[in-house]
Amino acid sequence: MADWEPVIGLEIHVQLQTRTKMFCSCELSFGEEPNTRTCPVCLGLPGALPVANAEAVHYALMIGMALDCEIAPRSIFHRKNYFYPDSPKAYQISQYDIPICGPGRLGDIRIHRAHLEEDAAKLVHAGASGRIHSAESSVVDFNRCGTPLVEIVTEPDVRSAQQASEWLRLLRVTLRQLGVSDVNMEEGSLRCDANVSIRPVGSDELGTKTELKNMNSFRYLERGVDAEIARQIAIVEDGGAVTQETLHFDPRSGALSSLRSKEEAHDYRYFPEPDLVPIAPTDEMLERARAALPELPAARAERFEALGVPAAQARQLAFRAELGDFYEAALEGAEPVALANWVTGELVAQIGDRDPAQTNVEPAALVQLLRLIEGGDISASAAKEVLGVLVEEGGDPAAVVQERGLGKAGGDELSAIVDQAMADNPDVVEKIKGGNPKAIGALIGPVMKATKGTADGGEVQRLVREKLGL
Repeated sequence: MADWEPVIGLEIHVQLQTRTKMFCSCELSFGEEPNTRTCPVCLGLPGALPVANAEAVHYALMIGMALDCEIAPRSIFHRKNYFYPDSPKAYQISQYDIPICGPGRLGDIRIHRAHLEEDAAKLVHAGASGRIHSAESSVVDFNRCGTPLVEIVTEPDVRSAQQASEWLRLLRVTLRQLGVSDVNMEEGSLRCDANVSIRPVGSDELGTKTELKNMNSFRYLERGVDAEIARQIAIVEDGGAVTQETLHFDPRSGALSSLRSKEEAHDYRYFPEPDLVPIAPTDEMLERARAALPELPAARAERFEALGVPAAQARQLAFRAELGDFYEAALEGAEPVALANWVTGELVAQIGDRDPAQTNVEPAALVQLLRLIEGGDISASAAKEVLGVLVEEGGDPAAVVQERGLGKAGGDELSAIVDQAMADNPDVVEKIKGGNPKAIGALIGPVMKATKGTADGGEVQRLVREKLGL
């Protein structure tokens, strides 16, 4: 791997969350009875005429602005010709050389283009449904056919499977924040293809690329790209040549299999769609899209960093919007860095993937808990137990501390417990006296156990040193 550099470009298909399809008035659906959301337009019947969905155009403009893309003053639709069972017209209405959104950037990855198109129908293959009896059969559900899509194409700027996954996470949370799609990868609202090639380290030339299709999870993307990089390196180092083709990665077995030779643009015989007028965004359309943009995750992360929050935590709060909302709701009454530590650390550890709003802990309650820690009323370890109660039951932190006897142990009581720990561990005391102050840590555990975690570790260390005259 050290002698080879992966070169990766991504193509992401985003289903737009409009009410109706891209070129007809059929309502969008997921999980409906097959072939119940169709009409002559999306079925491609003779004489049917498409009309572009204005809300889909609006969403495309929002996406382009969020990705810092150049917005084309005029763009047109094309027919992308191919014969496949999921395309009833034998062509897809897409955009080719004049897309609605041109070059842009998100994070450290350049955007080549973003364009509007329609989704294909859904193929259900043998074994995937109880309705199919023949082992060699497939059926087609046209409900998805015509769903509005924006395809986002990056430049080949990605250099590892991990970087691809991390960037796709950033794109996903950005699109979710825009409200243009539910970006549910499991249901196919966000699908990613990866174009992968390798070249010698230091070379500027691009190698022969292959395409991995329809990866629908971040882990799937990472594993598939890593497997294809390894496959290409093995081929080249064995004296072979990589063939340009489209591949499928099976996440269960980890195997790659060829689907077909990779098409070039001329294979699709693109030509302008004669039944649709060009898109020429007016000032009013552009202003409406600009006004609809929320604060984007990357900008939110920068704002949190300006408060002193470490970059990794700032990204976690910004890219997981519900955490960021909770953090901001508590921010007025707390120190920013300490609050970020608790939200991204202990709160996340206790709630997992849940939205804090789906639990019983209130932002104000976490602020009160932090004040109890800062005031020396409760230890950090006991505070974690209190937070667990707040998450599951809610309530007032001070009342929970009182009810459960979690107030910080101190004074004569703590001093006596430290004396007992030292008496029970004479070998540790000798190590400390012998010049090994780190051995004090072996006394903290017994003290914490005796105080049920309510003692302050720093205070325990101070008492031990004081008692030994250090």
